[in-house]
Amino acid sequence: MARRRSVLAVAVLALLGGRPGISAAQTPATLTIFAAGTLAVPFAAVNTAFESKNPGIHVEAEFGGSVKMARQITDLHRPADILAVADYSVIPQYLFGGEGKAAYASWYVGFARNAITFVYTDKSKFADEVTPQNWYEVLARPGVEIGRSNPDTDPSGYQTLQMLELAAKLYGRPQLRAEILANAPEANMRDTETSLISALQLGQLDYLAIYRSDALQHQLRYIPMPPQIDLSDPARAADYAKGFAQTRNGSIAGRPIIYALTIPSVATEASWAERYITFLLGPDGQQILAENGFATVHPALAVAPDAMPASLRPLVAPWPPA
Repeated sequence: MARRRSVLAVAVLALLGGRPGISAAQTPATLTIFAAGTLAVPFAAVNTAFESKNPGIHVEAEFGGSVKMARQITDLHRPADILAVADYSVIPQYLFGGEGKAAYASWYVGFARNAITFVYTDKSKFADEVTPQNWYEVLARPGVEIGRSNPDTDPSGYQTLQMLELAAKLYGRPQLRAEILANAPEANMRDTETSLISALQLGQLDYLAIYRSDALQHQLRYIPMPPQIDLSDPARAADYAKGFAQTRNGSIAGRPIIYALTIPSVATEASWAERYITFLLGPDGQQILAENGFATVHPALAVAPDAMPASLRPLVAPWPPA
C-alpha cells in the first residue's frame, strides 16, 4: 500500500509539472512577448537578465513584423503578455479598437528610438564608391540588388518608402524613389528585413534597407543618412509627415521612429509583464538597448498614462502633444 501511495504521489507531481522535492507552485510561469524583429537581439539579452533576477519566470519571445505581431493578437486571438512594436502608431491603430473592432489595449509607452538607413558589406557592388553624398545615385545603378521588408506588415518597410520620398524632396530628384525601388523588387522583400541579413552577408544582396541598430549589432557597413530624412529626430516630426508610403492598409505619413509597448487585455501574466517593463525601462534595460544601437527615451513617454498599471506610472512622462 505504501508503495502504491508513493507511485501515485510521483504521478500527481508529474501531472502538475513538478518533480519530487519541488512543489507545483515553484514551476516557473511563462511570460509571452510578441515583438518587432529588430528587437530580437536586445530582448534576448534583456530576457536573460530578467530571468536571472526573477527565477519564477520564463520568457518566451516571438519576433516578426510589427503589424503582423499585432494581428496575432487581434486577428488570430493569440494571448500575449507584452506587445512591443517598431512604430508606436501600430498599437492604437490595431489594438485600441473602434469601428466595430474589439479593443485589446488603451495605453502605450515609447521606450526607444532608431533611424532608417541602408547597410552593405565589402561584397556589395560599388561598396568602395558609395558615400553619404552619392548613395541615391549608386543604389539606382543597373545591376544593384536591394532588399527591404514588406510595407504591408513591417514598419521598416513603409519607413523606407517614407525616407526615400523625403530624400527625393531633399535632393530635388523627383524620380529618386522609383529609381531605387526598381532595384528592390518584391522578390527581394520579406516580412521583416532582419531575415535578409544573411542574404546580404552572402553577397546575394548588395544593400538592405534596415535600422541603424541592426547595422551596429551585426557590424555591417551603413550609410549615415541626414536627420532630415532618417526619421530619427522627434523634433522633425512635422517635416517627416511630408513623406508618405502607400500600403495595403492605406497611406501612412512619416513620423519619428519610436518603439512602443503595451500589455494587451488578453495577457495572462499581467503582473509579470509589469515587472518586465519596469526592468526594461530601468537602468539595466536601457543600458542593454543602448549597447545594441538604440537611442533611449528617458523618461519613457506614455499615451493615456492614467490607464496604465499603477506600478508603471512613476516611470513615465506624458507623451508630448503633436
